[in-house]
Amino acid sequence: MNYGTLSQHNERYSLTFECEFPFSSEKVFATLIDPTFFIQWYPFATMEMEVEVGGKLKFDDGEGSVYEGEVLELEEPHTFVFKEVDDLLDMRITEKEDGCLFTFKHSFDDASMAMYIAAGWHRCLEVFQQLVYGEPVVWKDNVETLREYYQEAFDVK
Repeated sequence: MNYGTLSQHNERYSLTFECEFPFSSEKVFATLIDPTFFIQWYPFATMEMEVEVGGKLKFDDGEGSVYEGEVLELEEPHTFVFKEVDDLLDMRITEKEDGCLFTFKHSFDDASMAMYIAAGWHRCLEVFQQLVYGEPVVWKDNVETLREYYQEAFDVK
């Protein structure tokens, strides 16, 4: 799993992660949108998942809050974009000669949360990668190390 990068566009921030797979975009996309796999790597419990443009996604943060999202773009096997509250999650798969490139982008407003969000997505995307490869899911105990890395990389104080 590659480390994420942070960029700023106007008043919003975007975290971007990329991962190359030696598989077809169809295989990676199928894993991405399959609710059985999605609930294993997405950070909130998924209560509902309508995989169609305009479809609703409902998430439970485990602390008493339920969030709703909406699918904005869905183009099989390349694009899955949804809005969760005010955040935008944009996932795209690009064909390559020897497989495909998965690009994950999360756009949000609060820069002070960037190191936490990045560490969380890094871990989630490691699990997504395991699922694509058909490996057993193992959540690494690396959140503190990742936060330290991203705090330094993003120069967050």
